[in-house]
Amino acid sequence: MSGLIAKLDPRRIQWGATWNTFASRVLRTKPVESMLDTAMSGTGPHGTRLARVLSTVDLVSLGVGSCVGTGMYVVSGLVAKEMAGPGVIVSFIIAAVASILSGVCYAEFGVRVPKTTGSAYTYSYVTVGECVAFFIGWNLILEYLIGTAAGASALSSMADSLANHSISNFMISHIGTLSGLGKGEQSYPDLLALLIALLVTVIVALGVKNSVGFNNVLNVINLIVWVFMMIAGLFFVNGQNWDEGRFLPFGWSGVMQGAATCFYAFIGFDIIATTGEEAKSPNTSIPYAITASLITCLTAYVSVSVILTLMVPYNEIDEDAPLMEMFAMHGCMFAKYIVAVGSIAGLTVSLLGSLFPMPRVIYAMAGDGLLFKFLANVSSYTETPAVACVVSGCLAALLSLLVSLRDLIEMMSIGTLLAYTLVSLCVLLLRYQPEGDIHGFVNFLSEEQNNKRKEGVLAECKKDACSPTSEADEYGGPPTNTCGAKNLPSLGDNEMLIGKPDKNAYTSSHPNYGTVDMATGIEAEESEGGMSRRLKKLIGPRYYTLRIRLGLPGKMDRPTPATGKTVTVCVLLLFIFLFAFCSFIIFGASIIGEGHWWALLLLIFLIVVNALLIIIILQQPENPKRLPYMAPCVPFVPASAMLVNIYLMLKLSAITWIRFSIWCLVGVLIYFGYGMWNSTLEITARENEVHASTYQRYDQGVDEGFCGFEDDFNPTTDPWGAPEGGSGLTPPPEAKPKSDGTPSKA
Repeated sequence: MSGLIAKLDPRRIQWGATWNTFASRVLRTKPVESMLDTAMSGTGPHGTRLARVLSTVDLVSLGVGSCVGTGMYVVSGLVAKEMAGPGVIVSFIIAAVASILSGVCYAEFGVRVPKTTGSAYTYSYVTVGECVAFFIGWNLILEYLIGTAAGASALSSMADSLANHSISNFMISHIGTLSGLGKGEQSYPDLLALLIALLVTVIVALGVKNSVGFNNVLNVINLIVWVFMMIAGLFFVNGQNWDEGRFLPFGWSGVMQGAATCFYAFIGFDIIATTGEEAKSPNTSIPYAITASLITCLTAYVSVSVILTLMVPYNEIDEDAPLMEMFAMHGCMFAKYIVAVGSIAGLTVSLLGSLFPMPRVIYAMAGDGLLFKFLANVSSYTETPAVACVVSGCLAALLSLLVSLRDLIEMMSIGTLLAYTLVSLCVLLLRYQPEGDIHGFVNFLSEEQNNKRKEGVLAECKKDACSPTSEADEYGGPPTNTCGAKNLPSLGDNEMLIGKPDKNAYTSSHPNYGTVDMATGIEAEESEGGMSRRLKKLIGPRYYTLRIRLGLPGKMDRPTPATGKTVTVCVLLLFIFLFAFCSFIIFGASIIGEGHWWALLLLIFLIVVNALLIIIILQQPENPKRLPYMAPCVPFVPASAMLVNIYLMLKLSAITWIRFSIWCLVGVLIYFGYGMWNSTLEITARENEVHASTYQRYDQGVDEGFCGFEDDFNPTTDPWGAPEGGSGLTPPPEAKPKSDGTPSKA
């Protein structure tokens, strides 16, 4: 016992070594080569296989369905009545801008590490570090868990509205109410929501193709009902509902608070990024599906909000079923029941969209050892993570039974906003890191494309652009593609966007690989008619003078470890100062409005510091690698996404922050108590350490001077001669030992 106490003496602890060990554990990254091995072997990242059956249309359907259901049938009425009035239209637009900014960052993350399950969790694990990846995954689980519960509660509320609230009255009279589940109000245990969540869990567990087919059918029904609402609603609109200051009854503060809640209606697009291991062509499908789903959802929300607020005064909107009751208020009962059919379809597909990705994130985290291993089990019959499906579905059902719909929506928004903020931060970091830090991705992409099946136009382009040559023989190994280049990827989705290779093109190990157009030999920046080219046309000859005065890097400049560290520090400081800026303008709005000189000075200081940090980041050279999809206008787009997401997070209620803090505390306990010590990276590191110590023990008897025998070699002496005390080496058979046992001299 005394020995243990002596070891714990703070004076005997090597704090520097302890801190380095701790930092190496929380910042370690998952090697992308491990995913390359599993991709080539045809199994998932954890030795199992998920069915690869999803097309681009399926991904768009999943994204739209998971967004539109609850967002259109529930959130629009809730925000319009309690937060923004008809200004809910502006709230949806602001939330859409925030989602699009985060969506382009998500899309770049998706193509950096293709064919993976786990969305931003997996991407950040490969590129940023284990601790950040865990908390991104932990917040995504919160998002999907609460989204599933909210979808089940919304379906239950809609059914209760159709039954003239007889279901809720029956529950209250026969079961009773529970206090403290919401913001102090009483709530009844929603048994119908519990049953709905369990039923959808069974559907998701049956298999991905069955789930997606069911999803597509419901989306078609939802689309037909949406068109009906737009046409039928035009006969009942009343422009006076927007007159006399009624458009913004709660002011711009209410609009921004509504935008924070409306963000919930757009968060389904990240379901697309979780399906990388089940998508047929993730490199192109993921970016296109994310963009298409966000645009479709924005169109649906704005149009529905316009019709709703023009048909019904904002203070008379029904919270539980706003779109059904807006027709009932005008006596159009047949339209109410048509909308009810759409509500059932839309809310069911939204519920399905929330439950679908949750077990896949849990499966990815459990397979990496950060959550309990049994959650990574994949059913051989359905090819889905069945255990994770059942566990997550039961937890969501329990939440839907106990927690009110409004509280669920707010809780869902804060976890998602934080996850999106971290995604934007990671993209900003990765763009400016030196090649050695992300080189594994290039090799992964190259090898992955070598094994990619050529279909349709891409196969024809390959036949025209590439022909077998003899140059592959000079590498002394088997040819890896039909173009004769050793490491270049075969012509596929990525090369159609990066540039066509030829027989004289660089290999992936060349420092300029990916920076030069393979067909023209012109630098990619020049061959792409992107933002820089438009800026040149707009500014003219002053473009280069402006670049020099701003200290922007040249086209041939490459990032170094020093510049990468500079960007890392600046990005972390940018996150801190953006948080301080948003906090000040939200909680100090009255002080700023009164014109206090110190408040204005502090506001200007925060703006200047954030601008300087962005300029410093802009002055550092970017990594020249070209990806199939890259977020535009870096660093401005990721920085803007961080700003908007942080602002919307701070607009949520205090009780939401308290609940979110409790969730994060549970995550901290799980990671530092279990995940850090049981992750696959930790186990691998321990095995390597054991092997290294074994090798060291075997080498202890070998004379260190023997390795340098070439320097002292004398042809007149026996090379096997040993110094006194011998090294223990056995002499060759032809060497005759003396009587004392030492080898004889020649």
